[in-house]
Amino acid sequence: MTAATDAAEPAGVAVRRTRIPVRWSSLRDFLLVPPILLVLVVGYFINTSFVSADNLVNVLTTMSGISLLVLAEVLVLVVGRMDLSLESTFGLAPGVAIWVTMGTSKVGAFTWASPWMAIPIALLTGLVVGLVNGLLIVRFGLNGFIVTLAMLIALRGLLTFLTGGFTLTKIPDAVAWLGNARVLDVPVNIIVCLLLFAAGYLVLNYTTAGRALYAVGGNEAAARAAGIRTDRVVITVLVIAGVLAAVGGLIYTGQFASVQVSQGDGMIFNVFAACVIGGVSLNGGRGSVLGAFFGIAILTLIQKLLSYGGVSADSLKFINGALILVALVITRIAGGRRQE
Repeated sequence: MTAATDAAEPAGVAVRRTRIPVRWSSLRDFLLVPPILLVLVVGYFINTSFVSADNLVNVLTTMSGISLLVLAEVLVLVVGRMDLSLESTFGLAPGVAIWVTMGTSKVGAFTWASPWMAIPIALLTGLVVGLVNGLLIVRFGLNGFIVTLAMLIALRGLLTFLTGGFTLTKIPDAVAWLGNARVLDVPVNIIVCLLLFAAGYLVLNYTTAGRALYAVGGNEAAARAAGIRTDRVVITVLVIAGVLAAVGGLIYTGQFASVQVSQGDGMIFNVFAACVIGGVSLNGGRGSVLGAFFGIAILTLIQKLLSYGGVSADSLKFINGALILVALVITRIAGGRRQE
């Protein structure tokens, strides 16, 4: 992935460019491959089954849901924004969809939609959340961090209110299929995850829309002067991020055949860890879909490695925090720019 790519500028508009050698920019996305291989080697010596095909497929299945949160956050960070509410959308979108299609006798909910509508309703919920975030941030000029933090809390409370605090266990067949079915012996959730990441990679690298995202994140004033509708770009990205969070939540729900009130709780920390480790700039304008994918992959592998070694999963909090700090120091040294 290249660095921030400026859109075409009209005469008289100066946009600062960052020139990065093509060879370096193409290799930068693969900087996490050696650490991933190292984790695999260490895992092999702990337990030879760690590098088995079944376990690697299990790793991809485990990260398929949260990886879509990572993809969503990459897009948001690239345009110079931040969305904390993705983890709540991850739980609310499938929760609303299942509540209105399957219901639950424990909270006395009634059903007014057919089970096949669960996926469209979940996607619509994610879209609405993203749109509300976008309008509050762009149209009303509110601080994005505070808006999405408030939305995180509000959506979590809304899911608790709808479910009465109970776990939803009646899952439509379509959602179960998304989380557990296989096509040509490959889990559907992995296929969906890889296809969406491939789409994100192609859009950011080879389309005008992708260049517009980098331009907005790199220098919003210059991008606006160049004729890019920056407000529309930001709102669109937040909407897409909400939809991606909904898809991730559906996959997770299908895998566990339930929606818990706490679904997605705390995931945003791993999401930011994956993004930062994957080389996504917190200042906007720079980011790699491929690098972020490797970021969540190595975090998932480390989690699996700890479980194989009998280490408590609570240790991941320390490891994730340490990895973020190390990644920030490395990017600060490599980039030569202060991180605000």
